Amino acid sequence: MKILKTILFALNIIVFVSCEDVVDVEVQNGPTRLVVEASLDWEKGTSGSQQVIILSESTPYYSGNTNTEVLGATVIVSNNTSGDEFVFTDQGNGEYLSTTFEPVLGQSYSLRIEYNGEVYSATETMTPVTDITNIFQDRKDGFDEDLLEIHVIFTDPKEEGNNYLFKFHREGDLLPGLEVGEDRFLNGNEIDWWYEIDGNEDAQTRPFKPGDVLNIEMHGISRAYYDYIKILASQLGGTGLFESTPVAVRGNCINETNPENFAYGYFRLTQVVRTSYTFVD
Repeated sequence: MKILKTILFALNIIVFVSCEDVVDVEVQNGPTRLVVEASLDWEKGTSGSQQVIILSESTPYYSGNTNTEVLGATVIVSNNTSGDEFVFTDQGNGEYLSTTFEPVLGQSYSLRIEYNGEVYSATETMTPVTDITNIFQDRKDGFDEDLLEIHVIFTDPKEEGNNYLFKFHREGDLLPGLEVGEDRFLNGNEIDWWYEIDGNEDAQTRPFKPGDVLNIEMHGISRAYYDYIKILASQLGGTGLFESTPVAVRGNCINETNPENFAYGYFRLTQVVRTSYTFVD
């Protein structure tokens, strides 16, 4: 109790002083870095030949600059087994497009980016995903029995090491919900993955209701990408009074020319199944 009173006393002093004086704090800006959005997602039932990589530059938090797209870079993805190279052509808006990409499950690919006299590289494996066998709605398995939840049913392959990324995007919402899963204790079994949204005025979220259309994606992802997303999600959770300050989450893109000038973002290759569901009464 004595410690609690001391903390409260200190906070009261801070509040009192803040009412007396306005303090201008100079925020230090970090270095501008290359931001790589290289998600090569191969939807089942398609050729996967058209892929886009987006390049931009990071900006200070309070900067109003929105013109951050990177132009004039050289972007190539190579199949490390066959040696085939796929050139991603600059579209003049930060996007680099390939219409000839050939995805092969289980094969390793390398990304090479040349920009501002420096070379960035990354390596990943095209990771397969199983099929969704059923989708249904319910109210009994979520955190709140009054809320609608969605259930995605699939059977995990018996092979070890399957990891999943789920994307739930209700039409009309600005951002999707992202969740990751692993098969550590469920290998080879049928899995019922459920998802619900709680109503929160501060976060401007509302529960599912009849008539809502939910777009669903299930990706097969590598273990390295699973670990990256887990760290990123914990950082996005926000910080409280006694929580640690978030740090930059480094992806798998390495600067071969100047290692200290690393890039943000990730080079991933996933197979994905997509579907949608409309909630009913």
